[in-house]
Amino acid sequence: MENMLLAQPNQKPGLFVPVAGLSLFALASGYLMSLIPLSLTYFDLSLDLAPWLASIFYLGLLLGAPCIAPIVSRIGHSKAFILFLNILLCSVVVMVLLPQSSVWLAARLIAGIAVAGIFVVVESWLLMADTQKQRAKRLGLYMTALYGGTAIGQLAVDYLGTTGNLPYLVVIGLLAAASLPALLVKRGQPQSSEQHSIALSDLKTLSKPAIAGCLVSGLLLGPIYGLLPVYVSRDMGFAQQTGQFMALIILGGMIVQPLVSYLSPRIQKSVLMTAFCLVGAAALLLLMQTSLVGLWLGFVLLGACAFALYPIAISLACDHLPSSQIVSATQIMLLSYSVGSVIGPVAASRFDDIEHGLPLYLAASFLVTACYLSAHLLARSKARLPTAKA
Repeated sequence: MENMLLAQPNQKPGLFVPVAGLSLFALASGYLMSLIPLSLTYFDLSLDLAPWLASIFYLGLLLGAPCIAPIVSRIGHSKAFILFLNILLCSVVVMVLLPQSSVWLAARLIAGIAVAGIFVVVESWLLMADTQKQRAKRLGLYMTALYGGTAIGQLAVDYLGTTGNLPYLVVIGLLAAASLPALLVKRGQPQSSEQHSIALSDLKTLSKPAIAGCLVSGLLLGPIYGLLPVYVSRDMGFAQQTGQFMALIILGGMIVQPLVSYLSPRIQKSVLMTAFCLVGAAALLLLMQTSLVGLWLGFVLLGACAFALYPIAISLACDHLPSSQIVSATQIMLLSYSVGSVIGPVAASRFDDIEHGLPLYLAASFLVTACYLSAHLLARSKARLPTAKA
């Protein structure tokens, strides 16, 4: 797998272009993720298509993740960012012009590949810093822009609706605007070069809980993005508040990031992931009652716990790796996340015939993960006992 090195010490890639572009992309993406399943009936498409649209999008993410770095190395970050944004834009245009199941599935597959490109470009751009502290600050800015933009974008469901072509035209306009910073600002472009990749024989050295954390993050977030808007609107009966509840989930994910950054160096990461899984499972009980305050709290906690797993898992995976392999490791983690995201919506759809089916699926995913992590911690503790006694 070919990847990019961090910038040389004398290079100081600017932050305005990737952060401004990412913020506009996040606004469009946040609106689009809820708009697609909620607009199916307007385009005379079956609601049964919703889990497949979510899964095939993440299949595109899975296929695109290992293929992006060579493109960025050849044409540079700025041009690659513009390229992938415009591919995503064209996929949305095609969906509006040709509202057919097969066309939408193909468009979402291509969109997934494009979004993988956007993520790799922006993350590698922001990782080009001299110190770990600078990288942490830049990634904090990245998560704030991504989650904040996504949360605000979700609110557009309530204000702009999900019927007609106007919502899709707004998404197209935001994606077009996201290219403008890269088109207008030429200074501060990063330079890229090849770095050492992790050999297949070295994959066994990566943390198993880290891989599991990324996989389960996909199993959770795939259905949350792809199926939860329909569940809130149709099964919970909150059609007018769908955007607000989805925004609460993203808000929870954004709020928890400083807590994750604070706790990760102080608490064993597997223990921290286990704690978030248990809290996440408990939060889903709040979605099965009628109190509005309880529902708000449940959605915020669900978002906090679901979005906490991925950054903790990536940090765990990179703890003992040389800096030359960090980008490669993060791409492997992205692949693990993408596998979970492909499987998640289809697996969650099997719970449709059960009352509170989607919350039960999410709770089961949290609890199974907590059990696995606890068993792994117990096994490691037992393995250390002979050494400790000796």
